[in-house]
Amino acid sequence: MSGAFNFRIQDTGEISREFLSRRITDFQHAAQFIRELPYRRNTDKTNLVSVFADGGATCGPKHAVLRQLALENGIPDLKLKLGIFRMNGLNTPAVASTLAQYGLAFLPEVHNYLRVHRTVLDCTRPNSSADDFRADLLLELEIEPTQIGDAKVAFHQTYLRYWLHQNPGLGLTLPQLWSIREQCIEALSREP
Repeated sequence: MSGAFNFRIQDTGEISREFLSRRITDFQHAAQFIRELPYRRNTDKTNLVSVFADGGATCGPKHAVLRQLALENGIPDLKLKLGIFRMNGLNTPAVASTLAQYGLAFLPEVHNYLRVHRTVLDCTRPNSSADDFRADLLLELEIEPTQIGDAKVAFHQTYLRYWLHQNPGLGLTLPQLWSIREQCIEALSREP
């Protein structure tokens, strides 16, 4: 994570107060706190406070919390990104056996992360880095925290429909592909 980007957290909103109540007073420490939370699904990923209540989150809620923190503190330069990358056994070893089981070299997967100017911040796991997915990135767009729920799923499924249309030899339907994807996410959730 870039040491150059930082700001003091003010008591300016619900997410800011969640960090302050944990004696976390700047962005660098907030990002480290989020990085160290376990990777797991939330009870309600559209309610950002659930990241704190559940004691963990997937990439979407984790990065949405940090974007919301920046917004609450008047820092618009920290952008929430939605990227689609080729998730494979090299960049995501936990999914290798699932992909191999279905004869897939990769699966287009959505990943959320942050960008501040030219620097990418990935706070998904303690050792996450943009290098984990940058070479396999297919597209990137900017979203807001309110878009990590149904809008993100709809966008991902639209992309997968397109990908299946471009790859008819796979012989998979969208429900089948989505089921494989869910197995991959489950494998990621079991990873320490």
